Amino acid sequence: MNGARGGRPLGAAGVSASVLVIVTVLAWGPVPAQTDASAGKVVGDTAAPAKTQQADEDKSAGKAVGDTSPVKSDEAKPEKAPGEKKSTAAAEPEAAPSLMQTPAERKRTAWKMLEDAVSEDRRAQTRIQALAALGLLRSPESERMIGNAMLDSDLDVRTAAVLAAGQTRDPNLTTSLRNLLDDKEPQVAFTAAMTLAKMGDRSGEDILMAVVDGDRKTQAGVLHGTEHKISRELRNPAKLARLGAIQGAAMLLGPFGFGLTAIEFMRQSGGDAARAAAIEQIAQQKTEPIHRELLDALKDKDPGVRAAAAKALVDYHDQPTQDAVYSLLLDPKDPARLTAAAAYLRIMGVPGPMESRPPRSTARARRKVPAKSATK
Repeated sequence: MNGARGGRPLGAAGVSASVLVIVTVLAWGPVPAQTDASAGKVVGDTAAPAKTQQADEDKSAGKAVGDTSPVKSDEAKPEKAPGEKKSTAAAEPEAAPSLMQTPAERKRTAWKMLEDAVSEDRRAQTRIQALAALGLLRSPESERMIGNAMLDSDLDVRTAAVLAAGQTRDPNLTTSLRNLLDDKEPQVAFTAAMTLAKMGDRSGEDILMAVVDGDRKTQAGVLHGTEHKISRELRNPAKLARLGAIQGAAMLLGPFGFGLTAIEFMRQSGGDAARAAAIEQIAQQKTEPIHRELLDALKDKDPGVRAAAAKALVDYHDQPTQDAVYSLLLDPKDPARLTAAAAYLRIMGVPGPMESRPPRSTARARRKVPAKSATK
């Protein structure tokens, strides 16, 4: 009865052991739980180490947490260089003219060059030179560009568009020309009337009659029987002199455009209208010596001569001529470059201006002239 349960007091050694166990539990028991919690494990979980660190690495690599697929290296997903455009057809730069291009690519390049020039917002002179080149063509594309230019805000560009329409003699542009008979600028209205008359259309005859009257009738108004308002400036001698200069320059300056501005531009560019006119004249004869002369003229130091030579070669379709004219699309001077673009398209089959026909009244008069009798 005097055993341990009998109330025998514990010895000092027993008390010390019990205290040691309690202290040990208190001291070391929370440590595994804290370690488990910091590692992302449930307290007491004996499974493999948590994946918190791996998840953080996955997030930084752009992977979904838990995704076990390998991360692609930087080499497999290269970054675009700074400033590099997206690889879309619209964003790709236009290819520079090259003899390595296919014929279809060359034609697209030539059309694009003319389109860009006629749409140039900063320099009206570039648009004028593009229109002078478009006068060599007669197609839906050139018709659209010339027609749009007739709505340009610049007076000289509208005039150049009228002259280009006259060069093409395209009947599809007649309606647009008639609309310009009422242009607020007399220069445009007069040029439209002249162009229509040369195409056999008498819609602007009242305007031409007002110019013929000159200062004999100074009252501005609507000519009897017409709907076109006749500007007072069409009867001003100074204005008439300018209009005459425009018409004359349009024939002489060719790729440089027309008018007084084009004359000054031609002088600055070193253009020689006389030599260009001589090229146009000799080109009427389709002989091999003249062919070689025209090819040599493509390398002339004068941009007007180079342009005139390209224009004169539109009826030669051999490969050397195609290559020589297409190479001129790299010319630094707009008159030569743009004329060469239009000339190349002509060489490749794009139709040119319609042939002019004699006025109907003249043909009718010739038929009605009776034969002269030898005797009275």
